[in-house]
Amino acid sequence: MKDANLIIDTVLLAGKIMIENGADMARVDDTLQRIARNAGIKSPRIFETTTGIMMSIQDSENSQVESINKRRIDLERISRVNDASRAFQAQKLTLQQMYDRLVILDESTPDFRPVLKIIAAAIIGGTLEVVYGGCWSDMFLTMVIAALGYASYMVLNRFFRTEFASEFIAAVVVGICGVSAVKVYWGMNMGMIITGGIMPLVPGVLLTNAVRDLLAGHILSGASRMIEGLITACALGMGIALVLRFS
Repeated sequence: MKDANLIIDTVLLAGKIMIENGADMARVDDTLQRIARNAGIKSPRIFETTTGIMMSIQDSENSQVESINKRRIDLERISRVNDASRAFQAQKLTLQQMYDRLVILDESTPDFRPVLKIIAAAIIGGTLEVVYGGCWSDMFLTMVIAALGYASYMVLNRFFRTEFASEFIAAVVVGICGVSAVKVYWGMNMGMIITGGIMPLVPGVLLTNAVRDLLAGHILSGASRMIEGLITACALGMGIALVLRFS
């Protein structure tokens, strides 16, 4: 097939972007299958995991593997891949044009500025502290602690290859700030302050996708995401427990 390599490159790049940015495997598989079929492949053979994608074409020697080395949550990139896939299905884009658009998306799509992420973390932490039964008077303090914890996590991610270490230290920062604030009478309910401060770090999307993958039959991806989410939760819990133990 003349465009076999281009088809495989396009499918693998689309899958790589989606998995790296937090898409569940059912959505990834559906999107990649649609791209391949709309490109003229009747029976595409695609296998996706959280660490790699493999694709081959029936009755052809063409096959490739794409590794996944990083993961985060960016639903905008997933949405843009879906938009490109739908445009290709509607024949508004050629295969080459779609591949070029995916390359640009993978290399140059801007991320949210760090200050916006920290502000969002502060809002999440403060509002959830109240929702979970905390005091309104502790809301602003919890916002500050949540912002400090998330800022620590972002800075430490630059130095650690695994996120678990940065999440553990960020949890320690949140715990120390929460305990210290109550001891100097800036806050009232230490438990709710720490709970709100830690919430921006909780892997909610990861665990949700793990359950969705398991229910959709993607056992390998679901299990690996579940284990990753549980390790993250343990890192956060151990960080808080360490502070409480020695406070």
